[in-house]
Amino acid sequence: MGRGKVELKRIENKINRQVTFAKRRNGLLKKAYELSVLCDAEVALIVFSSRGKLYEFCSSPSMHKTLEKYERCSYGTLQANHQSAKETQQASYEEYIKLKEKHEALQHLQRQFFGEDLGRLGLEELEQLERQLGSSLGQTRNQLDKLSELQRKEEMLLEANNILSMKLEEINAARRSHPWAAEEQNITYSNQPAHSEGSFGHLHSNGTLHFGHNPGVTAHQRTVATSEQDVHSLIPGWML
Repeated sequence: MGRGKVELKRIENKINRQVTFAKRRNGLLKKAYELSVLCDAEVALIVFSSRGKLYEFCSSPSMHKTLEKYERCSYGTLQANHQSAKETQQASYEEYIKLKEKHEALQHLQRQFFGEDLGRLGLEELEQLERQLGSSLGQTRNQLDKLSELQRKEEMLLEANNILSMKLEEINAARRSHPWAAEEQNITYSNQPAHSEGSFGHLHSNGTLHFGHNPGVTAHQRTVATSEQDVHSLIPGWML
């Protein structure tokens, strides 16, 4: 007949509890001994009873050496991590001190730029401070000059843009008021013969050149050409 499953809970009967402790303690010590012999392992077992009585087993000659070995293995990693964290904290603190010193030095230099804390400065330090102020003032003036030049160019571009817009509106208005001129120009271009050798020969044989007014150019075309020349004359040279 098999044994039933034992429920793991505190045994309330004192006598039964003592008997069970003795049996299982002896079994645990026996298992520890067998493990050390069969597997050639270093085993250390410590048991305290409910009354505080000590029961121990150690496969090595000295329990103290085994405990020292356990402490080295268990707490060595923790100590290494603690040491690493301590070194990191120390490095961070040193970096903080350096940044604090730089901040205080910059604040002190700023006060000197505003004319404060100058009583403890010597002649050379005052001359160096004067040179630094002169250099900073020169750089500031250069930046202001560049900014003024850019603003001037911006104003010129805006003015040229407005003029071009006005001229473009005038040209569009002229084209809308004389639509027949554009149609006449298109008809003239479409009916113009291609320049061939015969044409050049005819001109050569004629031998007469006409200068002056060209009847093929309309008044509207002359107006557009004049407007375009005015627009180009208004654009600054550096924009072309």
